[in-house]
Amino acid sequence: MDRQWHEGEYLGCLWGERRRFAWVMRRYGGLAQVEAESSALRRYPYEQSDEPYRGLILHDEAWHWAMLRIHGEGYPQEHPELVEPPAEYRELD
Repeated sequence: MDRQWHEGEYLGCLWGERRRFAWVMRRYGGLAQVEAESSALRRYPYEQSDEPYRGLILHDEAWHWAMLRIHGEGYPQEHPELVEPPAEYRELD
């Protein structure tokens, strides 16, 4: 990935995705808040600015990564109602 992240931009995206991922894991995955936040930190670790693929995880939104974790690869076919996040998720921004 050739994208050059400014630190503030990267951190803002990282924190936002962690927050959204944890919300989905609580709401749809049934995790307690502490577990959901811990899961989000593991999913979205901080990457140093010299990492060659820094931020690559951000190419798909937290909703997608959380649905993969909860329902697996086939979630779009098995749960088409979950392909797009609800308005409540979008309002987290």
